[in-house]
Amino acid sequence: MKHINFLAFVMPAFFLFLYLEFKLAQRRKRPEIFNYESSVSNISIGIAERLINLFIAASFYQLYYLIYDDYRIFNIPSNIFIWFILILMTDFVWYWYHRLGHEVNFFWAAHIVHHHSEAFNFTTAARITTFQAIVRTGFWCVLPLLGFHPSMVITMLIVHGAYSFFTHTQLVGKIKWLEYVFVTPSVHGVHHASDEKYLDKNFGDMFTFWDRLFGTFQSEEEKPKYGLTHPLKSYSFLWQHFHYYFEIFELWKRSKGFKAKFNAVFGSPAHMDQNIRPELEKRFLQDKSTSNKRLKFRNYLYIQLGISILFLTVVTYYFEFLNGIDKVFALTFILITLINCGALLEQRKWIYYLEYGRIYIVTSYFLYEENLITFFLVPLFIMFFAEQLFSLGKRYRDVILQLETSE
Repeated sequence: MKHINFLAFVMPAFFLFLYLEFKLAQRRKRPEIFNYESSVSNISIGIAERLINLFIAASFYQLYYLIYDDYRIFNIPSNIFIWFILILMTDFVWYWYHRLGHEVNFFWAAHIVHHHSEAFNFTTAARITTFQAIVRTGFWCVLPLLGFHPSMVITMLIVHGAYSFFTHTQLVGKIKWLEYVFVTPSVHGVHHASDEKYLDKNFGDMFTFWDRLFGTFQSEEEKPKYGLTHPLKSYSFLWQHFHYYFEIFELWKRSKGFKAKFNAVFGSPAHMDQNIRPELEKRFLQDKSTSNKRLKFRNYLYIQLGISILFLTVVTYYFEFLNGIDKVFALTFILITLINCGALLEQRKWIYYLEYGRIYIVTSYFLYEENLITFFLVPLFIMFFAEQLFSLGKRYRDVILQLETSE
């Protein structure tokens, strides 16, 4: 039992709370809380973040210990008073990480993915990228540098993350007296809004007094409209992760002089040329509109997500026992499946070739496990002749990419 990786139970716990939220929304007759496409996209990005963090989270912790052991400024003890100070310091550091994440292009590129969703529910809390995890780790390093022991920092970050998960819901109304101290779902919902009066407000994760102190607090008045001021036209898993980096690079290329190029990277997102994104979406074929259509065969998408979640849970549980090939296979298989889910939402015809790639990866892995890797070309020949004989590509697209008109 001592080898159990308790992170394996994060995903099942997440879906338990998500199920409870979904059933409560149904009971209260609020179906608008859950948008099908946004929720699927949110979950996909959350799975990817959990997966990739398996490979790099240990490096984060090692960095905390390195800084603490070699560079700490103070020797801070562990007692109740210090834990209280630590929770305040953790949220203070978060406030500035979060605020800079909205005010600096380079940081916004990592954080913007969290704000794509036009739905606001527990799935939105999962919408974290590994890029964002890396950026905020740089900010967390302040805590062991000051002298807080890494085990305390890691524990507090877990508590901090758990608290923020429950602020991503619309099923809890305003609790005005609590908002004087704590971030509530209403307070955080304002932060996710695209309404002009709500922009760049409420950066605190647990406490509201930082926002009140620095003039960025805004209580909920009108019902927020969630998402970006300029929404993406794509559910592509890859495009959602990388589009803003492309926008920064495009602005950097167009800028003249050192100062303008510097501002392209480290300037304010408010000054980003809003014509760049539509141009890039057309260039990279990410402007496909499917707003009035949705997949008829949605069960296939659910199956893919279900397989990814189950596989991720098992891999997390046994991660320390897996060899390098096992880990690379798990990483590749799940990422391709998540890309597949985005392609399904957008009815991309090239999805069929992605399916071929996934099948080939699976067969090659099992051939390797059985010491039959010399036969790695056999699956390719089988797939090629099957396609020629039975036109599987056309049959696949005719079934999987059927559409129905949304009500």
